[in-house]
Amino acid sequence: MPYAPEQDHDRTFLEMAVANSRCSLEDGSTKKPFGAVVVRGGEVVGSGSNSVVEACDPTAHAEVVALRDAGRRLGTYLLDDCTLYSSSEPCPMCLVACYWAGIPRLVYGANSRDAAVHGHEDLQFYRELALPNAERRLLDEVPVGGETRAAAVRVLAAWADAQPEPVEAKL
Repeated sequence: MPYAPEQDHDRTFLEMAVANSRCSLEDGSTKKPFGAVVVRGGEVVGSGSNSVVEACDPTAHAEVVALRDAGRRLGTYLLDDCTLYSSSEPCPMCLVACYWAGIPRLVYGANSRDAAVHGHEDLQFYRELALPNAERRLLDEVPVGGETRAAAVRVLAAWADAQPEPVEAKL
């Protein structure tokens, strides 16, 4: 999908996300400088700043925190009528979290190169994930076969068979 045009209200909500990122500049803060907001119908329904260090949670990125907040407030994990505003282009994990949530629109300020220039790994992770599994360098991936794999596949199949509608393969 090509880049979408900026809308009139985008700067207002993006400024809120950037304001959330400024939490990292507070006295003694251990936060990383990222912020996000989720907006539905012109109203902020989720807000977050990076909380990885203080929460001891490697997934507590600003975008994930904002998505979790929106999900709690709205009582749903599907946010397919919302826009996510992020102070910086989301890392691969956060981008995929947007896909899982059904977010149809993402607006960000700084890009991955800007983040890399200032010491953040996002661009490195994007490059690494673009490589075939065998060429990745950051961690060892170990697919196990045999009966263990077969058992894992049986659980997936049982789940699919229990769904009220036929599950469509996503190959």
